[in-house]
Amino acid sequence: MICSFYISQETVSKLLCSSFKEDKTRLGSDATLLMREMLKVFVQEAALRSLKQAEAEDCNRIEIEHFEKILPQLLLDF
Repeated sequence: MICSFYISQETVSKLLCSSFKEDKTRLGSDATLLMREMLKVFVQEAALRSLKQAEAEDCNRIEIEHFEKILPQLLLDF
């Protein structure tokens, strides 16, 4: 399964900046690019693990329950 999608730099920047406690904190373009790649890997891994969970339960469709089952281990792995 090849999963292709795009996460904009602006989205990543807004996501990261929303968690900053001080207004003076700045985000470099390299940090944004790195986080963008990390988010892409995270989403791809979540999709793949959810697919495997659905297949293990003989489902032909991935539901939120499959994602919820894989989420704890996924978060520990990242």
